Amino acid sequence: MNILEKYAKLLVHYCLELKEKERLFISTTLLAEPLVREVYREAIKTGVHVEVDFNFREQGRIFLENADEHLMNIIPYGYKNAIENFDALLKIRAPYNLNETNNVNSKLKQRRSEAFKSTTSIYFERTADRKKEGALKRSLCQYPTLAAAQAANMSLEEYEHFVYEACHLYQENPEEEWLKIREQQQRIKEYLDGVKHMRYKADHTDIEFSVDGRIWINSDGQNNMPSGEVFSGPVEDSVNGKIHFTYPSVFMGKDIDGITLWVEKGEVVKWDAREGKELLNSVFEIPGSKYFGEVAIGTNYNIKQATRNILFDEKIGGTIHMALGQSYKQTGGLNQSSIHWDMITDMSTSGEIYADGKKIYEKGVFLI
Repeated sequence: MNILEKYAKLLVHYCLELKEKERLFISTTLLAEPLVREVYREAIKTGVHVEVDFNFREQGRIFLENADEHLMNIIPYGYKNAIENFDALLKIRAPYNLNETNNVNSKLKQRRSEAFKSTTSIYFERTADRKKEGALKRSLCQYPTLAAAQAANMSLEEYEHFVYEACHLYQENPEEEWLKIREQQQRIKEYLDGVKHMRYKADHTDIEFSVDGRIWINSDGQNNMPSGEVFSGPVEDSVNGKIHFTYPSVFMGKDIDGITLWVEKGEVVKWDAREGKELLNSVFEIPGSKYFGEVAIGTNYNIKQATRNILFDEKIGGTIHMALGQSYKQTGGLNQSSIHWDMITDMSTSGEIYADGKKIYEKGVFLI
């Protein structure tokens, strides 16, 4: 069995748990055709109806630069139907050019994002609990492309190994590996569910928040492949302190580096960045962006470096991340926004996490 066949089996059976007569919508670019073929084959063998939406080179830029007001407000019918009615959604990242829309007016991108607001709300509602009747099972994964490899400062061959290693695809039975991770992280999740107050502390950071009544999620590779994190939503007005994000962040294709946020009663009241401050200013004009929708701890130690790809970077073992904007409903979070933007900081050298005053994590490793 080749690596893409193993990848497809993992996505179809472990990540999406597809069953006969279900409907799967795949969204990706034409570059991912080799993986799509294998997913399609495995899904069809399972009795699943499959529809594929292939994006072509510079499609997003062409649209943003040429669409009139009417078109800007139209949600693609296939995607909208899938979000509202299908059983499963597979998003395969396979970029041609990560800088494709860099020079497009940011207000156009923001306006397009706002147009998706109602569909995004349905998406978050249907993906909140995949065991619930009428739920939308979803998974996000990566197909290695030259653009993604260049962003990670790797050759394509190196990047392919990086992606497949992060997904445990070199193991004889990848699904068994992810089941082990599920069990390990479940113990952490159950402990944190009993906690009311959290504090992230490091040389560069000291921020605290309440998670009283909130639910921690064991991200075990089903919704994201790869995964490896536990996350929740903070009580919106409880976040206080300062946090510095040591890893570069990417927002709408543009880099922002050295971000520091000061937070009072849940709201970001002051911000700074070593690079990209102007873009950061524009982010905070978006409704709901000054409040946090997520707090999380990365646990995938197979991911050892940042690659300008949040699917991997937020999972780095020995890091924490916090996301501005939209909350995940399954955590009990209430914040609403058209964005959900994760930012990451290293905890491996001086980091500590306290739960109800007890140190439970030190220098990138759980103590519980």
